[in-house]
Amino acid sequence: MLASSSAPMLAATSTDAGTLRARLLRRHAGHASPRQPALLYGLALAVTVAIFAMMLGRLLPVVGGPVFGIVLGIAIRNTAGVGPLFKPGLQFASKQVLQWSIIALGFGLSIQQVAQTGMESLSVTLVTIAAAFGSACLLGRWLRIPSKLMTLIGVGTAICGGSAIAAVTPIIKPDEHETAFAISTIFIFNIVAVLAFPLLGHWLNMSDLGFGMWAGTAINDTSSVVAAGYSYSQTAGDYATVVKLTRATLIIPVCLALVVFQAWRHKKQGGGSFSLAQIFPWFILWFLAASAIRSTGYMPENWIAALQSLAQFLIVVALTAIGLSSDLRRMVKAGIRPILLGLGVWISVGASSLAVQHAMGTW
Repeated sequence: MLASSSAPMLAATSTDAGTLRARLLRRHAGHASPRQPALLYGLALAVTVAIFAMMLGRLLPVVGGPVFGIVLGIAIRNTAGVGPLFKPGLQFASKQVLQWSIIALGFGLSIQQVAQTGMESLSVTLVTIAAAFGSACLLGRWLRIPSKLMTLIGVGTAICGGSAIAAVTPIIKPDEHETAFAISTIFIFNIVAVLAFPLLGHWLNMSDLGFGMWAGTAINDTSSVVAAGYSYSQTAGDYATVVKLTRATLIIPVCLALVVFQAWRHKKQGGGSFSLAQIFPWFILWFLAASAIRSTGYMPENWIAALQSLAQFLIVVALTAIGLSSDLRRMVKAGIRPILLGLGVWISVGASSLAVQHAMGTW
């Protein structure tokens, strides 16, 4: 009788023990599982590396922080490695932070400031942009360069180097290694231009305004334009800087044209339902709003300087994140052809700028 009455009690105890054991195992398994990726890890890594890149860029302004950012990012990614825990934050930095940097750049572009010099340099700028896109298309097809990489190199050479590449990246959505390769290719020729343009300008006996026009329309990155212009003369540097700012505003119609092309190609390929709002770069509207606010003249100069510094740092953070996401082995597989494409486009831009100025007699 006692044995039969104790059996249910033992069964219940065994059941409770099994349930408790199962709960403990589940709880232990939950603690033992790896942490879920968060944005903070990748952002912190990108910001930390970007700070060092900015410091190196100030020591060597000819190279600049953006170049150091992407080079350091690529070096870390392909030596020490970057774990999956950092991936969400790096993706966020390479896209969202990148767009924020473009918006912040708008506060440095006054519409009144660029209007005067803009009309003077517009004809030369339009010719060089047409030469850049035309040569990129022809050489890119001949060299069998992937379409997105070809577009990035063409836009970067035509407009404003890394900033232009940053602006069109959210539109055409290239792979990280394509963006990194395009930026690296563009900045190689920026460094060459800073060293070669002043020597060539003196050899060609160019005037200060003529050299400023040439540097502002044929050198890609703003920092490289400033370095080359002021190494020639103060007047050349001042003129080149304004021409470069005017040239940079043309990234807006270029981005809008790319949006329309993306929509047309999607429809042609039978992509089904499609909304232009899904790929429209809304950050461009905020960029225009920032430029309009800057043009009112009510913003304090110290605010504008702070926003420009912030924009430059955000660009370095975004490009660093792209470098940290880039697989060098995939870039190496691209071979020498993208560099040859960048060289050909760069030569066509510089030569077309000189040809138009010579025809206009502005030397």
